[in-house]
Amino acid sequence: MTFKTTILASAATALLATAAFGDAHSALTLDNVLGTASGDAMAMDNPTVGGAPMLADQPIAVNASAAPNLTTLVAAVTQAQLVDVLASDGPFTVFAPTNDAFAAVPADTVAFLMADENRAALQGILTYHVVPGTITAAALREAIANNRYANFTTVAGGTLTAQMVGDDIVMFDQTGRFSTIETADVMQSNGVVHVIDRVLLPAR
Repeated sequence: MTFKTTILASAATALLATAAFGDAHSALTLDNVLGTASGDAMAMDNPTVGGAPMLADQPIAVNASAAPNLTTLVAAVTQAQLVDVLASDGPFTVFAPTNDAFAAVPADTVAFLMADENRAALQGILTYHVVPGTITAAALREAIANNRYANFTTVAGGTLTAQMVGDDIVMFDQTGRFSTIETADVMQSNGVVHVIDRVLLPAR
């Protein structure tokens, strides 16, 4: 099975949940959201992402757009018409793949997902990286400690599994792939972002 075929099969199981999630929000563009950001917003004690300060009083959509190592993710979110979701009240926990994570995906697969006619498949992949609620790294570790692992239901309807590997929090998807949290607890006005080093996939 090719990576592209896996993407299609994985996304198919998430489309109904994604459609319902998207319908609950009005359409916005990234420019609309950025226009609401305050120039006086403070980064507080947030970690930087890609060297850029992250503003804890701004939503995920605004902060992600400021991170130079999340430009592919931002382009994908825009193409998937999910900017309004990540700018809404939430709260959400987003496991955000870096540019390097997307670069590891075959280029033809990325091009396929970014085509207008495949928007639903792209939405399914992206919302698989989003869990309702604000789940900090401490909460992840606590949940893992109770049973050596912890399962979380994503907005797409699939499951992500968190485990400790040494001192690292590692997220496992439903295809056997895994991704390590590189930067944790990037607090947002509508949740939290954990930057990860690999794109995750829902079940085939």
